[in-house]
Formats: sequence, C-alpha cells, structure tokens
Amino acid sequence: MKIAFYGSSLLSAYWNGAATYYRGIIRALAALGHEITFYEPDIYDRQKHRDMDAPGWCRVVVYQPTQSDLLRVCGEAADADVVIKASGVGFADDGLPGLLQRQARRDALTIFWDVDAPATLAELFAAPEHPLRAALSGLSLVLTYGGGAPVISAYRALGADCCVPVYNALDPSTHHPVLPRAEFAAGLGFLGNRLPDREARVESFFLEPAARMMDQRFLLGGSGWEDKPMAANIRRLGHVSTRDHNAFNVTPKAVLNISRADMARTGFSPATRVFEAAGAAACLITDHWEGIEQFLTPGEEVLVARDGRDVEEILTGLGRQEARAIGVKALQRVLKDHTYDNRALALHELLGRRKAISAEQKREGVA
Repeated sequence: MKIAFYGSSLLSAYWNGAATYYRGIIRALAALGHEITFYEPDIYDRQKHRDMDAPGWCRVVVYQPTQSDLLRVCGEAADADVVIKASGVGFADDGLPGLLQRQARRDALTIFWDVDAPATLAELFAAPEHPLRAALSGLSLVLTYGGGAPVISAYRALGADCCVPVYNALDPSTHHPVLPRAEFAAGLGFLGNRLPDREARVESFFLEPAARMMDQRFLLGGSGWEDKPMAANIRRLGHVSTRDHNAFNVTPKAVLNISRADMARTGFSPATRVFEAAGAAACLITDHWEGIEQFLTPGEEVLVARDGRDVEEILTGLGRQEARAIGVKALQRVLKDHTYDNRALALHELLGRRKAISAEQKREGVA
C-alpha cells in the first residue's frame, strides 16, 4: 500500500525518542513492499542534529511549521491508501487528525498512531472537547506503541473502533553487538534525556545508588543534565548519537532502563532502550513494570529493580561473566520474538484485514 505517515522526525533522534521506533517499523514495512512517505516538521533544531540521511526505503518530506506548508503536505494524503498521524508531531497536533481525515480518500485507511499513550489518554479524558476525541470515531484504526489491555479499553471507551498495540522492537541492522570502547567503561550506564516526569525516578534508580557506591564508575548520557547536582563518580556525556548507542550499551558491566512514571504505571510499555540494549547483548537492569515478562524473562534475560536499593544490590553481586551471559540470552530472545520484522508482518496483515473490512462497510453503505 501507499502510506502517508505524519510524525515527529525520522531523520533526527534529537529530543525525539520515537525515531528508533519509526525507523525500525517503517524500514520493515518497506521490505514487505509498502511505499512510505514520512512528513516531519522542521522544529526543535532537529534538522540541525540529523543522525541519518534520507533513506532509500522511505521518502522523507521536511516541511516548515507554517499553515500554508502544512496544508501543502496534508494535500498529499489524497494519494495514499493509508494515512497515519502520529502523536507528538510537535506542530499543529490538535488540528492535524481532522485535517488529514478531510484530505484522505474515502477508501483510504485513516490511523492515529500513539507513541505516548499514557500522556495522550490523560489529556483526552481531561478535555471532553479535545479535537482528537471527535476524530477517533471516524478513524479506521488506533495503533499504540504500548499499554496493553488498559490502553485498548480506554481508546475503545473514547470511541475508537479498533485499537492495537505495536510494541517497540529491535532492528538488528542498527543495534547489534560491537567491540567495547574505553570512553564508555563503567559499572553502570544510563541513557535518557532529562524529563520532568522521569527525573525523580532517575534520582532514585541511578543518582542515589551512584552516590552510595563511590568505588564504582557511573555513566550518564542524554541531554539536559548539565546543571543537575550529582556524585563525582558519575561522568556526564550529554547527547549521545545513535551511532554510538551500541558501544554505550555493550561497554559497561550493565546498563539501566528507567521508565517515565506514567509508562511504569501503565505497564506493557517497553522503551526502545530495552530492545537497543538487548540487541547489543548488553546486561540490562530495568525498573519494574507490569508485563516485562512478555518481552524478556526476569532473572535470565533481564534484571529487574523495584528501587535504587535493588539497583545497588544487583550491581554489587553482579559479575562480568554473569552479566555477559544475561546479555547473550537477551539478544537471542529479541532476535527470535521481538524484531521489527515480526512487528511489521503482524501490522501488514492487520492493515490487509482492516482494508477488507473498510471496503465491505463502504459497499454496504452504498447498497
């Protein structure tokens, strides 16, 4: 099918955690024969911080954050079989779903793809007049990158006809084992931008254990931490390019995943970091969230911590050989069950089914 995809950015991961997700799923869909155009606004200095060139497997259109340019790129939706609007585009988010629905062909599938379901749903339930609420009942499908049954039920309650999670996964062509690099040597590494709804959890799971373990080296990657007080044994790297993620993951004894508070509460929301780390055969310690066992087996393929004391205890008792064995098992599991090829094939089949249902409904409407 010809797919028009309106999202935050495919070309830049700068303050854009969804980039890895978009790249993995779109590349895999293209391999199945779909023709995809990704539309991204030129905002937040992302085009100045590109970490990839326009790929051969997807046409990318960068547009200016103006109403006239928005109307121009939305007009191209009329040529697509599938029109997708992602959450968090960053420009004209509220009006974009309705605009694209008006531009889409009558026989096209129209989809809202939520890459931050807890935040989106909180906003929708707090605002009965929100434009997206009005648009949901007219959409063919809602996709989410996580959330499980609670998120599906919430979207159905808001009027969505069908809601299906498409979980994060691994793209083995971009995230894979590499040789360690000395500049990333540490007992524990954490990679994540400083965000208001995650900072307290970073303090609890990373900064406080580091302050109690002054004999070990800790590594902090991500933007926004420059003025944050922290122990002297924590090395701040600032923004880490995606091309360095594999070495960042594989070099420390272990790496840490810390979910945002709402993602942890919702559960069934593995971050891209989980699969990036597993893809590099890194030993991953993650904060606890419901549904982790659906993706990796705790104690064998991933280590789970409920608080900072657990992190400290795990690190103290974790040997390098055990850490390497856990990382290898994680890699084997995600290559078997959790690649973007797996996700794309399921989505490909789902789109085919929804297309058939939509065509049947339209025939009945005409009759």
